[in-house]
Amino acid sequence: MNKSGKWVRLMGLVGCTMWMASCQEAPSQQAGGGVGYETMKVVTSDKEFTTSYSATIRGRYDADILPQVSGTIEKVKVNEGQKVSKGQSLFIIDQVPYRAALNTASANVQAAKAGLATAQLSYDSAKELYAQRVISEHQLKTTENALLTVKAQLAQAEAQEMNAKNNLAYTEVKSPSDGVVGALPMREGTLVSPSMGAALTTVSDNKEMYVYFSMTENQLLDLTREHGTMEEALKSMPPVQLKLNDGSMYDQLGHIESISGVIDRRTGTISVRAVFPNEGGILHSGANGTVLMPTVHKDAIVIPQAATVQQQDKYIVYKVVDGKAKSALVSVAPTNDGKEFVVTEGLQPGEEIIAKGAGLVREGIQVK
Repeated sequence: MNKSGKWVRLMGLVGCTMWMASCQEAPSQQAGGGVGYETMKVVTSDKEFTTSYSATIRGRYDADILPQVSGTIEKVKVNEGQKVSKGQSLFIIDQVPYRAALNTASANVQAAKAGLATAQLSYDSAKELYAQRVISEHQLKTTENALLTVKAQLAQAEAQEMNAKNNLAYTEVKSPSDGVVGALPMREGTLVSPSMGAALTTVSDNKEMYVYFSMTENQLLDLTREHGTMEEALKSMPPVQLKLNDGSMYDQLGHIESISGVIDRRTGTISVRAVFPNEGGILHSGANGTVLMPTVHKDAIVIPQAATVQQQDKYIVYKVVDGKAKSALVSVAPTNDGKEFVVTEGLQPGEEIIAKGAGLVREGIQVK
């Protein structure tokens, strides 16, 4: 009884295991028989993909303000973040030694003018005496040379005076453009000079902002192939958006203004510049963000990525032909959203394909 009971239990366990195995195999058998595949008709529609690029924001004109003369900063006339106009005074460098130099130069000019007047009189008198044959030609030439020397001395003195005037003017450091004042690391009493290398401040023209980002060489080639030339690509590029560093979207659209003609050897990328309006002053030079560039495909064939199988650099879809799966190579656009592809070659509107699970499909299986 015990042996027969064990045998019965063993047979029951084996039977149950076989039944469970048959239950697990049933779906794959159904799949092989073409049950449960989702299909779709190929149609055309407009599709937009968005590609994001890390970006750096700069003022349209960022001017480092450097001193052109040496001296001690006597007065700082602006504050950090202050809006300034072109020509507005920013700093005053000690003017005392430069005023003294100008006074000296001006006095030298007056002395040279007086010397010129005397030399001119001497030359005029010498010409009359030479005409009367009172003095020799050599004496006349000597007087003429003295006149020319004094004229040269006057020109030199006037040049020194002009240089002194310029140096005095340079003691008042002015803004080269409209903009916003940056940091002010140099304070009153600081000794500065043209050779120190450090800027007194930066003036940023931020009415419009330059936003720089990089594209790969392949992305550049795709653009060129799509539009024929880089000039045509720039003309046809749609407006771009800017995501700020805090994740919020900037409320103004920008446009691509230029694409560099040289690929960076170190990074293999090319610099692209977009321009964004900044009337509200929200964007600041030196900030970071993300440029969102849309790619619009008109009358495109769009399919789920789940409908494809990737083999190296190629993609395969399965068409439904006479109720059976038939593989076909397709080409897809380089940009996508991670969910769908735009097919550029290999499919025609009206064809039917398997929409999901293409990786499980085998050539020639019954789909319908």
